[in-house]
Amino acid sequence: MPLLIRGGTVLDSTHAYRADVLCDQGKIVQIASTIDAPASSEVVDAGDRYVIPGGIDPHTHMELPFMGTVASDDFYTGTAAGLAGGTTSIIDFVIPNPQQSLMEAFKLWRGWAEKAAADYAFHVAVTWWDDSVYRDMGTLANEHGVASFKHFMAYKNAIMADDEVLVNSFRRALELGALPRMANSCSSCRRNSWRTA
Repeated sequence: MPLLIRGGTVLDSTHAYRADVLCDQGKIVQIASTIDAPASSEVVDAGDRYVIPGGIDPHTHMELPFMGTVASDDFYTGTAAGLAGGTTSIIDFVIPNPQQSLMEAFKLWRGWAEKAAADYAFHVAVTWWDDSVYRDMGTLANEHGVASFKHFMAYKNAIMADDEVLVNSFRRALELGALPRMANSCSSCRRNSWRTA
């Protein structure tokens, strides 16, 4: 059944304006100053409310195994909780073990994410370097939509990126038009609840 959200203040990436929003099958199909309600549609009066497409949490760790612990939320519980608060998309971190193929780790995370209740995308951490990492970064960016690669400056002898990894990975990210990211540690990890594996 179509949903017409009438008269709210629509917020997009650049403007705020009064409009009607027509949704059908879970997608926005029209935004206009006035829309006639289609037959058998549900109409919601949003007169004094903001209408936004949903929030994006760009830094999550769903069921991340890390240093003998595992994040307490999996892709279902974490995204379901997010939806309850208006977060409709997450960007989770794929963190390969040292010497683990980036593609192997990506496929593992994609398998976990099949149960997600919301939309998701991935950042991928670069934890080591060789020619396979170079190739995998290209495959991830060009075929799977990965637009950022993370580098840790903490966790020495585990996943910390040394100078060689940083230089090579940053050059490759530049070639791909991807965003290289750095972190001393993970602030989200400090906030997250963890359980022993």
